[in-house]
Formats: sequence, structure tokens, C-alpha cells
Amino acid sequence: MFETTDETWWTELATRESHGIAVSLFWSRSTNLLMVAVSDAANDDYFELVLEEHEQGLDVFNHPYAHAAARGVEFGGARSEPEVMLDAA
Repeated sequence: MFETTDETWWTELATRESHGIAVSLFWSRSTNLLMVAVSDAANDDYFELVLEEHEQGLDVFNHPYAHAAARGVEFGGARSEPEVMLDAA
């Protein structure tokens, strides 16, 4: 799921899965950041939320879609199809 680099090692603190939606809470020792990753197998959707200092990790872990919507992250059916640019030449 994640590629590990020399700069960032993510440690999984918690994970849960229900109805094809997997939610994981990660912590980076090197940066002291928390991240929540969400994968929805049914919609082939994936997004990550890197938490701000004021955000509670378990709150974002338990309500990732609410936090994603508050940040303007588009997911599922809300995402528009990518525009295809045709060469005019």
C-alpha cells in the first residue's frame, strides 16, 4: 500500500475494515505526523489525510469521510471524470 522511503517510515497504529472499506491510522516517527488512509474496494477509491496538529487521530480515523469532505476531498461518485484534452493540430 505504501512505499517506504528513507525519510518516512509509517507505523500502523490501528486498522478497521467493513463492507469493503478499509481505514488505517499511521504514525511517522521521523516527522511525528499522523495519517489516515481510506481504501474503498467497491468504488476503486483511495485517499489519505495527513492530520494537522489540532486534529485528533482517532476522530479522523473514526470519521474519515466527514474530515475529507471538510477539506474538500472528492471521493466516490462526487469525483468528476478527468477532462480529455484533444490536440487541435
